[in-house]
Amino acid sequence: MHVPDGFINAPTSAVAGAVAAGALAVSLRGARRELDERTAPLAGLVAAFIFAVQMLNFPVAAGTSGHLLGGALAAILVGPYTGVLCVSVVLLMQGILFADGGLTALGVNITDMAITTTVVAYAVFRGLVKVLPRRRRSVTIASFTAALVSVPAAAVVFTLIYAAGGTTDVSIGKVATAMIGVHVLIGAGEAAITALTVGAVIAVRPDLVYGARGLEQRLKLRVNGELVDAPAAAPAPVAAPAAARSHRKLWLTGLVTSLVLAGFVSFYASASPDGLEKVAHDKGIDQKEKPHASADSPLADYGVKDVSDARLSGGLAGVIGVGVTVVVGSSVFWIVRRRRTAAAEPSSQAA
Repeated sequence: MHVPDGFINAPTSAVAGAVAAGALAVSLRGARRELDERTAPLAGLVAAFIFAVQMLNFPVAAGTSGHLLGGALAAILVGPYTGVLCVSVVLLMQGILFADGGLTALGVNITDMAITTTVVAYAVFRGLVKVLPRRRRSVTIASFTAALVSVPAAAVVFTLIYAAGGTTDVSIGKVATAMIGVHVLIGAGEAAITALTVGAVIAVRPDLVYGARGLEQRLKLRVNGELVDAPAAAPAPVAAPAAARSHRKLWLTGLVTSLVLAGFVSFYASASPDGLEKVAHDKGIDQKEKPHASADSPLADYGVKDVSDARLSGGLAGVIGVGVTVVVGSSVFWIVRRRRTAAAEPSSQAA
């Protein structure tokens, strides 16, 4: 789904860049409300995990592969605004360091892969959570469905962007049919990965899952023949050191998992072109594709320059990518969290 340079003309790319910049500005403000001392460190880890899993292309049809987009996963784990920022950080690292996704098309990719998937997925997720039983299992079911819908939604948005500014004369009907068809299949893989990951986190630390907040069923008491909410019980005191250790253990487990996926498991990923690459080649969308500005990067194409062993080269590139993404992502979210704290202090003093 990473759009290279040359697929979309300059005016349309500029408009998409403006849309992306506006959405990121809104997301930075919204993320201040979503992030707290528990979720801010998790957000950087989510970005790194998405980077790692995006290296794991899985086969979906003859000669075609797919990979996680991550918008649904990020929105459900850390919130929709923070989710947009998570995926955008990943796209930025991929474009600059790994020559994956054009730099002039960065606005297109953020609009399509970060904004569209996150907004659509979270809207579907919240709608389902409201009608499903208030249980943890419902969160997993809603996560699966939201991720499933988000991927073909991104394919639709790409088709609309291509209709507005595509650089080749290809029937929009053919593009839409091919893109949506293959990305429905990719969406099934996205849904499975998202549901498994959300289910795993919610099993050990449900308090860290943004989408699971407020799902506890209130106890009902019958008073004078009517059901009323029972008074909320006071939370049991939790030792701060124990809570910190639990949080740190989850963070380290997630980081190690991301490093293993990117550094080792990625070697066994499908080598077939992904959905957009396959459609672009088959339909002729790639006729005016331009060389990537970072094609000479030491990490271009997810390999380390001058390392001849393919397994070692790809593994090192994956580990470096996870490390850089977690550092950049954590720094961004730490700054956002600090700004929230700084903004809250004058209000507290005034009160």
